[in-house]
Amino acid sequence: MILVTGGAGYIGSVTVSELVTRGYEVVVLDDLSTGHRDVVPTSIPFVQGDIADQALLSSVFADYGVSAVVHFAAKSLVGESVKDPLLYVESNLCKTSAMLRVMQRHNVHALVFSSSAAVYGEPDATPITEDHRKQPISPYGLSKWWIEQVLYWCHTAWGLSPISLRYFNAAGAVPSLSLRERHNPETHLLPRVLSAWAEGEPAQVFGTDYPPSDGSAIRDYVHVQDLATAHVLALEATLKGQAGAYNVGTGRGYSVLEILAAVEQATSTLLPRTYLPRRVGDPAVLVADSTRLQRSLGWRPQQSDLSTIVSSTLAALKTG
Repeated sequence: MILVTGGAGYIGSVTVSELVTRGYEVVVLDDLSTGHRDVVPTSIPFVQGDIADQALLSSVFADYGVSAVVHFAAKSLVGESVKDPLLYVESNLCKTSAMLRVMQRHNVHALVFSSSAAVYGEPDATPITEDHRKQPISPYGLSKWWIEQVLYWCHTAWGLSPISLRYFNAAGAVPSLSLRERHNPETHLLPRVLSAWAEGEPAQVFGTDYPPSDGSAIRDYVHVQDLATAHVLALEATLKGQAGAYNVGTGRGYSVLEILAAVEQATSTLLPRTYLPRRVGDPAVLVADSTRLQRSLGWRPQQSDLSTIVSSTLAALKTG
């Protein structure tokens, strides 16, 4: 049985679906602080609770015979982390530590961790390889990097086999399953732009003075279904005792203004824009080198072209 923490969230729910499709038995643990109960099918065991509740977590491990963990549960808002850094220490690092203690007690060693490109901070060069220096510029990114370091020492101390996936910008949707981004507040670019389009409001552009040619920030967008596939491949590897850290991205960056242009093309609409100052904690360029993931685990992005990302998000928005 695979335990998916945060499995009622955006990426977690798509990964749960992919795991089940591939024949894995799954139990989901989510406190529903940001997740949605309706995205987890009633056929899948669901436990509402906190990963820091060691008594509850121990019962889940015992009752379901958990053999591996795919760990999504976390706070993930950069701006919020800047305003309340201790919340991110408590919610991400401390709660993950509590979960790891339960894994240790139950002799469960296989772990896939949802990390982030935020561990790198402002890159010295792009695309970014896994060996790039780690200098997060937000408490969110720092919490992810701290957890990765803790996982390394757990690997050394008691044989944990962690695989950390440092993904770049998750995007896209799975309209056939009604799975899409439903954050509150929504901070991700594409759903914000499409919501603005649907409501006839201007699209917000944060920062017009970044070094790239058009002045807006550049990101590497990877479709959520491709991310789910990466998690399944990582799970298969960690169950064999492998450990490591991998970037998940396409190697192709798009600026904010390029995303707006793609939305305009998909909707046949000219989008009004509101230009605002940069947000604290936002690097200018984040583009992945995913060569290690492709060579080691055989991952290839299949749905991460920009047109598919935009069209799937638009379709999911229209179907509700």
